[in-house]
Amino acid sequence: MMKYKAPNKCPVCGENLSINKLGCPKCATAIEGEFQSCEFCRLPEEDLEFVKVFIKCRGNIKDVEKELGISYPTVRGKLDGVIKALGFDVPVKEAQQERKIKEVARSEILDQLSKGEISAKEATDKIINL
Repeated sequence: MMKYKAPNKCPVCGENLSINKLGCPKCATAIEGEFQSCEFCRLPEEDLEFVKVFIKCRGNIKDVEKELGISYPTVRGKLDGVIKALGFDVPVKEAQQERKIKEVARSEILDQLSKGEISAKEATDKIINL
């Protein structure tokens, strides 16, 4: 049986959903109550995959770059995005650096495109993922 990721936002008002019932697929035991969802479970799939790679690489950004085939600025941008999604603040100075990093990454991608190192589709995908 296919299992789906539980939605985390109410489709009507946008509020975070709570877990109210847990069930055992083997014996059909059910437990009802107010249960807290894990913070990481609320991350979009793409962010969760990034976190897994980041942990696998022990936080070494160079290794994350190699594993995902993305630039340093893109790794930093994704990391800042996950930090924000988990509810932490990224200091303003770092947010400004993030914008600069994205600009540099965008330039690198366009440079690769102009040299014929990547296709237009690859460039588009990379820019979208910044």
